[in-house]
Amino acid sequence: MFNWTSPRKLSAKGIIGMNRRNIRYIGRYNNRRLYPLVDDKLKTKLLAHEHGITTPALIGTVTTQFDVKHISRIVSGQPGFVIKPAKGSGGKGILVVEHVANDAYVKPSGTRLGRGDLERHVSNILSGLYSLGGSPDVAVVEALINFDESLTEYTYEGVPDIRVIIFQGYPVMAMMRLSTAASDGKANLHQGAVGVGLDIATGTALRGVQFDRSRSDHPDTGHELASLKIPGWDTLLLLAAGCHEMTGLGYLGADMVLDRDHGPMLLELNARPGLAIQMANGEGLRPRLDLIEQQPPHVDAKSRVSFAQQHFARRGELHPTMNNTPGTVSVSAS
Repeated sequence: MFNWTSPRKLSAKGIIGMNRRNIRYIGRYNNRRLYPLVDDKLKTKLLAHEHGITTPALIGTVTTQFDVKHISRIVSGQPGFVIKPAKGSGGKGILVVEHVANDAYVKPSGTRLGRGDLERHVSNILSGLYSLGGSPDVAVVEALINFDESLTEYTYEGVPDIRVIIFQGYPVMAMMRLSTAASDGKANLHQGAVGVGLDIATGTALRGVQFDRSRSDHPDTGHELASLKIPGWDTLLLLAAGCHEMTGLGYLGADMVLDRDHGPMLLELNARPGLAIQMANGEGLRPRLDLIEQQPPHVDAKSRVSFAQQHFARRGELHPTMNNTPGTVSVSAS
């Protein structure tokens, strides 16, 4: 267990803060004209399709308030679906409907919604309630992800996802985000999801955190985290690494999911990924980023993944008897 209590100790661990992330990496390696490619989930989805990167199936979109009344028709016949704002962030505005029963739209928590609830939610999305800067938005309707059954005991009422930090096309750090009752079924750390650091070499669990506290089990299912291993890990890293060529961005976060039928899929991209991934991994990003900056340009994605797996391999710290010990570092969660 690391006791990160001072700036000197944080620096010694290679922890980067928001200022360094924004100036040294985002400001230097991300051209602002490319941001719309990742800030708009619909544009990201269409771009991924062009590059052969699998994403959840697009059911439809709602672009005007006049069309809000058509949402029930758009989702008609769907066993489950997700409605999200194209320009949303931090999991805000995402509505997951697990199944439909007797004209009621049922959320993973069991809450039942009516047609009016769906229309109201879509209308709020269009008005910019959840978008970056409050700008007018588009409601994107996607097929429900049927996540890999091997992950069932590690999450609660939601789909777990994997955040991978990609720098110059190299996967440098990863974590799995597990939804909880506290996070309302959403896989966002600042809402109470559990973050589990993952070994880049193997996709196995390193350490778990929730609310900046060390965690060895899931708070709702009680399942230990030490045995967590991501299936299809090499394929997932290759897809994530390919997002560098897809967007032209040098520093980004790729959020991936594991569908039981389609395998690893790209959920969304983030040009300003948060820094809590360092807490989940018990290690700072800086040494890895420094090493990548020393590598030659124009290396293919497969070689970049192999390099990362060779140089960033770790062994886990999780132990079944570990207590939930307070952490002392505060980083931006996303």
